[in-house]
Amino acid sequence: MTDLKIIDAGARSHLPFSPAIVAGDLMFVSGQASVDAETGAIITDSFEGEMRRSIANLKAILEAGGLSLDHVVNVKSYVADEADLALYNRIYPEYFAQPAPSRSTIVGVLGTKLKFELDCVAYTRATRQQAG
Repeated sequence: MTDLKIIDAGARSHLPFSPAIVAGDLMFVSGQASVDAETGAIITDSFEGEMRRSIANLKAILEAGGLSLDHVVNVKSYVADEADLALYNRIYPEYFAQPAPSRSTIVGVLGTKLKFELDCVAYTRATRQQAG
């Protein structure tokens, strides 16, 4: 028996990657953007709309694996326009309660189709709030 499990539910993509893979006690969730959770088609929206849809897709994948946003220990976010950083930092705590996960934010790397994307690593055995 292997310690690997593919999570292929929650939000899907037509691109060649798994939504998430559990390896031991960690779940690695692929980058989630403003796409339709069933078809993977890009949904163009305001920055806020794209960010909220991206996190909803991330949350759906975590839940398909039996986890929640509280299990997330690391987030990597990609913001197309530096002007959206203030809004990003206002919205982010609505989804990631204290203690917050570790985080990296990269700006100016998404090209012209997307305004926001994020991926994460989650710990399967406990939430951040259970950390000692």
